[in-house]
Amino acid sequence: MRLEAVISLYSRLQQAGIPIWLDGGWGVDALLGYQTREHSDLDLVVEDSDLPRLNVLLLANGFTPCPSDDCRPWNFVLAHPGGELIDIHVVSFDGYGDGIYGPPENGQLYPAAAFAGRGQIGGLRVFCLTPEYQLESHRGYPPRGKDFQDVRALAAAFKLPIPAEYSLGRDGGS
Repeated sequence: MRLEAVISLYSRLQQAGIPIWLDGGWGVDALLGYQTREHSDLDLVVEDSDLPRLNVLLLANGFTPCPSDDCRPWNFVLAHPGGELIDIHVVSFDGYGDGIYGPPENGQLYPAAAFAGRGQIGGLRVFCLTPEYQLESHRGYPPRGKDFQDVRALAAAFKLPIPAEYSLGRDGGS
């Protein structure tokens, strides 16, 4: 997912009045204020009530569902013939401002504080998930090279502790 495509897509969604938060690699880069690496996709968090309008806009711009075994109504990928991928994370906000991710009985959520992130991509101010949440969301799975890179960059920039699974003694690969 190229920088220009992210800026264009984010701008179109904002003009359409569809609030989104950048997550994943582009969310990390937004927090840092510059692109640190290439990204295979764009992770977006969107509220369930805005999902129909988001889908209409994306489908009208050439994106189509990209079926996979792990697609769910609250997490799916859309692909563009130009090669861009958008990984959509759908939340339903509860009375506390937490973003419930998937069925409530799953117990998965984005805490309300996670939505306070602000950053920029190519000079465009964007909403994104906070550095603290980005670090937390990088836990619970075997880290890949890009995860080590993202975590270390966030920890250094925001003076946050590095999670144990990303300790500086490990090289993380490439």
